[in-house]
Amino acid sequence: MSSILKKSQYNPLIKPSMVPFESTQTYNAGITRFKGKYVMLFRNDYNFTKADMQRLGGEAFKLQKINLGLALSDDGINWRIRPEPVLTIPLTEEISQVYDPRPSVIEGRCYLCFAANTRHGICGGIAVTDDLEKFELLSLSVPDNRNMVLFPERAKDGRYMRLERPNMPGSGKGNIWLSLSPDLKHWGDSYEVLKADSSLWNYAYSGLGASTVPYRTADGWLVIFHAIMNNCTTREYSVGAMLLDLDEPWIVRHVTRHPILSPEADYELRGLVEHVCFPCSMIVEPDGEARIYYGGADTVQCLATGRLDDIIHACKNW
Repeated sequence: MSSILKKSQYNPLIKPSMVPFESTQTYNAGITRFKGKYVMLFRNDYNFTKADMQRLGGEAFKLQKINLGLALSDDGINWRIRPEPVLTIPLTEEISQVYDPRPSVIEGRCYLCFAANTRHGICGGIAVTDDLEKFELLSLSVPDNRNMVLFPERAKDGRYMRLERPNMPGSGKGNIWLSLSPDLKHWGDSYEVLKADSSLWNYAYSGLGASTVPYRTADGWLVIFHAIMNNCTTREYSVGAMLLDLDEPWIVRHVTRHPILSPEADYELRGLVEHVCFPCSMIVEPDGEARIYYGGADTVQCLATGRLDDIIHACKNW
């Protein structure tokens, strides 16, 4: 694993003490390049601590307050955080909170997938912006659907494509699916892509979800996903990778049978949720360096780097 991805010496890139507004956890950021800058939209939880979880259990999440922060960077490592949270999606009677943003630039416009807490449960939404100031809401899914990412290109027939993770009733987990749309509003013609089961050994047996915007390579669409493993003592989130067929991206050509990144560092093992490496974005640099941005322990924002060719090799051979 260490030969594929190396955790950045600058980790955590962003932690709550760096945020110029109220913050107790800062993580699961969506990063893209837009208009000459690295752009980060990060999830910011506030007024919500691990002590609340230990004291109230699942009821603690009713106390959770969430907003989104915006940070810009010239190099993808050093970030300038806007002094106020950004209200990216108009909150309504239906949508009370938005989080886990995943930006994707398509034909020069910045589209944002996100999870939303609604009166009907958790839904996945899509919005669009041209200036990172005003966002137009395009669509909201039925519950429970999340972990959505848009492909940066349309399908051969002109439709938009997205990966998503609808939850299976009563299971608390789901599989990765692909859906298509003519207009980013109406979605269907869906395919199951990757199952959370023993075919991925045990690191993804308890759940998985798409995490990064697919990246076109000669070997297929490279997608980084999060994987969940439950054992006797821990619930561990690690990182896997897969290559999807370029023309029929609901077909998995190769997938890692072992994680390419696992929680080992203190900032991944200790926090709001322990034992978590949660990938959320991938940027591939011109020299072939792949930057995997991930959340550590649902508390801080981190970075791991490796070679694109090595990740592809792992998909084919691990």
